[in-house]
Amino acid sequence: MRPILTWPLFRAYVRRDQRCTYDGTVPPRPEDVPPADAPPERVEAGSVIVRRVQASDASAIAAAVGASLDTLRPWMPWATPAAADRANQLARVAEADHRWESGLSYTYSVLTAETGTLVGEVALHRRMGDSSAEIGYWIAAGQAGRGYGTSASAALTSVALALNGVTRVEIHCDAANAGSVAVARRLGYRLDRIEERRPEAPGESGRLMIWVRDRKPG
Repeated sequence: MRPILTWPLFRAYVRRDQRCTYDGTVPPRPEDVPPADAPPERVEAGSVIVRRVQASDASAIAAAVGASLDTLRPWMPWATPAAADRANQLARVAEADHRWESGLSYTYSVLTAETGTLVGEVALHRRMGDSSAEIGYWIAAGQAGRGYGTSASAALTSVALALNGVTRVEIHCDAANAGSVAVARRLGYRLDRIEERRPEAPGESGRLMIWVRDRKPG
């Protein structure tokens, strides 16, 4: 099955003001991010628990990525053996902690509610200079098709819209990524626009879909 995914695992390694080679965005600087409440570190969401990523997850993340490389590669430029290395994942988790404390982004592990098995990750990224946030996620190949991506993304959508200063949440995915398109539709996101861009992974069409959910008035 095709994995559920929309976001670069190694976004945190992009240098200040440098455009990300994985998704074409420029990560926000601390001074560009409006003040916001810190989100909860744990959310129970039906079949999954969404819990702030921690160093003890590094081995499980590396193993899940390694087992999913064949299905991740068509969509994710970061899907290389390096992403399946525990030491690299430990470094990424440390950077994720820094970005959490800085209010730049919030990365969570997605765990099954029944057994606590790590099945993927989901993250919330503050958008630069405006009141929107972006959700990204990936679910391991062997765990796709069980609703984990939908449940985790629904939880983060609610978390994002409850933050001070956030009035819109976005999901970005390539038009050819049918799994991610289906998740956005199931969660009630509307297609705001399609942007043409150079494909960055073998399965991409070069048509980036921007799906949005707005905070309801009142």
